[in-house]
Amino acid sequence: MLEPKVWQLTAGSAVLGLVLAAGAVALAGPWDSGQRKAERDWAAAQGGTGGAHHDGKRVRTPAPAPSAARVLAELGVSAESLSAPADLPGDLTTTLGPLLESPDLGPEPAASVVDVATGEQLYGQRADRLMAPASTIKIATAVAALSALGPDHRIPTTVVTADGGKGDDDKPAGKSGDRPGSDADGKPGDGADGKGEDPTEITLVGGGDATLDRAGLRSLAADTARALRDRGVHRVTLRFDVSLYSGPREHPIGPNDNIAPVTALMAGQGRLDGSAADSFGGPAPRSGDPAGDAADVFADLLRERGLRTSGQPAAGKAPQDADRLAVTYSRPVSTLVERMLTNSDNDIAESLVRQTAIEAGRPASFAGAQQAVQAELKKLKLPVDGVLLRDGSGLNRHDRLTGGLLTALLARAADPGRPELRPVLTGLPVAGFSGTLQGRYTDADATTGSGLIRAKTGTLTGVNALAGTVVGPGGRLLAFAFLAQDAPAPDTAQRALDHLSAELAS
Repeated sequence: MLEPKVWQLTAGSAVLGLVLAAGAVALAGPWDSGQRKAERDWAAAQGGTGGAHHDGKRVRTPAPAPSAARVLAELGVSAESLSAPADLPGDLTTTLGPLLESPDLGPEPAASVVDVATGEQLYGQRADRLMAPASTIKIATAVAALSALGPDHRIPTTVVTADGGKGDDDKPAGKSGDRPGSDADGKPGDGADGKGEDPTEITLVGGGDATLDRAGLRSLAADTARALRDRGVHRVTLRFDVSLYSGPREHPIGPNDNIAPVTALMAGQGRLDGSAADSFGGPAPRSGDPAGDAADVFADLLRERGLRTSGQPAAGKAPQDADRLAVTYSRPVSTLVERMLTNSDNDIAESLVRQTAIEAGRPASFAGAQQAVQAELKKLKLPVDGVLLRDGSGLNRHDRLTGGLLTALLARAADPGRPELRPVLTGLPVAGFSGTLQGRYTDADATTGSGLIRAKTGTLTGVNALAGTVVGPGGRLLAFAFLAQDAPAPDTAQRALDHLSAELAS
């Protein structure tokens, strides 16, 4: 399988500003009024989306934007002109100050607005105050994962065996019937293939891919069956290994439709309502044992391919000297990051922070992930003093970070020297068009931001946040973060946040 390349903006953050600013320019080719036609047509055809405390069904992540060179050519802008001075917004204190005083945002909301090209903070209100970020913490999760793992890294799910791999054609006479085989129901085997054969033990090893689905397991089962047939094996005992992760499986919020038990093996994110058949994201009833369920599905798929299984799959650690029979890989981390941000996918978020911990040699647990992510952000010289990253999804109400950190993360993702971080920006939902912002920016005082703002939402009871990028006057790319606690109602708080960010685009 060909691995996709990571999209890079070679001309830097100012180029990205022009790309996003193209909403005001009518262009030919794949662009139409600044919105890619494919993305616009696709987004218009979708339903609602979901994630952490966001109702609705998931939509796909928008494809990365065209290359910078192509966009600049269509805009009639040369790379040399990017160094020309651009107008900065006017007095943001006058513009944003009264809006921040809205009672819809609670008593003391925080705000940070940064000029991405220069790093200058243009506006700050309690920007250094530690506050609950809700799902905007996924921006930190994304930056840490891309920095530690690289955008091309893929998460494996493997099948291994420690047995010699000899079927009953190779067994000495008188041995094959010493231990009668049994099918998945524990009954004696009576098929032509493998009758009386001692089962070969195989182990399905979870690698932490939260996007593994039935299609991935089907491909893995086909490769496994082929490898076993080549060894003359027709009967197996299936185990499943989830030892990659440690610590509690349950998120501190407890059983919740917004997240499955955090385990190294799952299929369809443990969804029980059929929503995993064609999409992920959004709340759904979850299995209490997603790893066991995934192993059951895998066993069924092996039987469809002519293998007989002995008993039900059981948990067990794969032997260290096991041979690999087959492997399937997740999409690249760059794609997982975009999908996580667009749909506020909590399962992917918890997977990515554990992958970051594994890369750092730390335990793949809630505690180990917190340490690994914080250390990775510190390497990037980001302001993490006092920050509490208790999970990767933002569902933990004890998470704490600052608006200043969120804008610093976004600015670092636009750094021309950090092209591996660009999926953080391309994965942000587009106001009024995609992901968790698809149904927002409809009020009269926020419509100016529709199609121009990319931002990550955050919603918990009493907590509302919005952090992203917008092109201000003169084509300058701005990063912003607005955090509100003790907001009286989520709907009015969201509208107030939309209005704040839309003011930056006008």
